[in-house]
Amino acid sequence: MIEYAVTDPLTGTRVREYATTTDAELTSALDDAHAAFRGWSRTSDLSERCELLRRVGDLHEERRDELAAIIVREMGKPLTSALGEVDFCADIYRFYADHAPSFLADEPIDLLAGTGSAVVRRSALGVLLGIMPWNYPYYQVARFAAPNLAIGNPVLLKHAPQCPESASALAEIFTDAGFPDGAYTNLFATHEQIERVIADPRLQGVSLTGSERAGAAVAEIAGRHLKKVVLELGGSDPFILLATDDLDGCVEAAVEARLENTGQACNAGKRFIVADDLYEEFVERFTAAMTQVVPADPSDPETVIGPLSSDLAARRLAEQVDRAVAQGATLVSAGEPAGTMFPPAVLTGVTAEHDVHREELFGPVAVVYRVAGEEEAVELANDTPFGLGSYVFTTDPEQALRVADALEAGMVFVNLVGGDGAELPFGGVKRSGSGRELGRFGADEFVNKKLIRISG
Repeated sequence: MIEYAVTDPLTGTRVREYATTTDAELTSALDDAHAAFRGWSRTSDLSERCELLRRVGDLHEERRDELAAIIVREMGKPLTSALGEVDFCADIYRFYADHAPSFLADEPIDLLAGTGSAVVRRSALGVLLGIMPWNYPYYQVARFAAPNLAIGNPVLLKHAPQCPESASALAEIFTDAGFPDGAYTNLFATHEQIERVIADPRLQGVSLTGSERAGAAVAEIAGRHLKKVVLELGGSDPFILLATDDLDGCVEAAVEARLENTGQACNAGKRFIVADDLYEEFVERFTAAMTQVVPADPSDPETVIGPLSSDLAARRLAEQVDRAVAQGATLVSAGEPAGTMFPPAVLTGVTAEHDVHREELFGPVAVVYRVAGEEEAVELANDTPFGLGSYVFTTDPEQALRVADALEAGMVFVNLVGGDGAELPFGGVKRSGSGRELGRFGADEFVNKKLIRISG
């Protein structure tokens, strides 16, 4: 049985427990969502839905401090990062409020033969299920809910069991913004209930952000019932440094890439691949910068990294690091882990024979590799089951584009980190998932692209 509860990762204190959705409540939620699709989705016009989304963005801004405090308490997110997440969500809802009309505009098709006209008209597909993780409790929901509510797809939302307070706060926002019953529904559901939802013929699609294991399980169930799936799974993103005239700036970017959200981000830089002539100096400066950061109380606005999200997360990361060292890697750390407080660390000497070479490290631990040059860097970067994001640092624009083209990844950022935006598509390839969120592409996943061909 899944237990929905807030457990402060800093203290281990169980703050509050939440009741699991009953079967009767689940039936009612499905009924209401389908009724919203049959009613509200068809009777409301796009401008009305966009204004409701704009109000959701405004409420994020109005409740900014309250929302941030919740996720500091739920999963230990540093306060500054929590406030930034809320702000980014407000931007996402407003982005779709502004741009949904152009994304959903009719698309004429030039006919190759015959007379008349043809157009593709985008419309709502139906009820959707979103299964969301704990590491970005608001942002992950915004990526899924904003475009689909603009389209008119009612959404059922199952959040991670450790984030019920933020899930409830979001449900309240959508109600207060004026969305009708059934348009947005929060579920504190069990795995068995989620399987039942996916099997229901009224559900038209599932979007999941989470682990490979969860993605495989949901995709298998959805496949049996012929439901479309969008998956955003893990990542072990390469940070490739080939040439620079500002090594300190590269080190600063590398630390930011690794320590964002206390290292608990799917698209964080995790594998640092450095050209031979820069390797020694980079490792020295990078290790010094990483090990100067000390985990601290996430409610302090000066805190850079807080605790890991749970005791289980800390134990998993420690086991991976210990296994890497046992297999021959070298570890430099700021200290020993203590409970959920996990000091930043750097692993060197990792080879393809080490387990960690193809694993995702979900926390403030970086792996640094030395390579002879561009070709070896690309080969190493692609030697992973993942393909989410990537970072390329070089002073040669042509090299940057060559490497970007060669990387097996859904996203490439050249000479910057933290470059995500509401307008930019987010998603990966290989075992990092399929489909895209955000931008125009995020509004094109769950729509009926209906062809209308008219005779001349």
